[in-house]
Amino acid sequence: VQLQESGPGLVKPSQTLSLTCTVSGGSITTAGYYWSWIRQPPGKSLEWITSIGYSGTTYYSPSLKSRTTISRDSAKNTVYLQMNSLKPEDTAVYYCNAQDFRDNYWGQGTQVTVSS
Repeated sequence: VQLQESGPGLVKPSQTLSLTCTVSGGSITTAGYYWSWIRQPPGKSLEWITSIGYSGTTYYSPSLKSRTTISRDSAKNTVYLQMNSLKPEDTAVYYCNAQDFRDNYWGQGTQVTVSS
């Protein structure tokens, strides 16, 4: 499974971030797989943001739930992240991740900088 993140790179405070994770080598509806967005701010550890399961069930970090939406397009085999009301502290490398009980796959990450 290969994951490729894409996004705007630079976003102004209060704006909305939209990221895309394009999946190849496997289907996002494969039973047992969960597809996640995880970020790493500069100098900090990885932070889980949200996940969507193979059946479409969604899960959110409580601290980010109010500003975050995960969605998918099965026909395009793509997972999306939308985050509203961006703040400078949302600056991070954002990763797409796929895992089941055995496998764990990561994209290369995409840098998002929140700055005016």
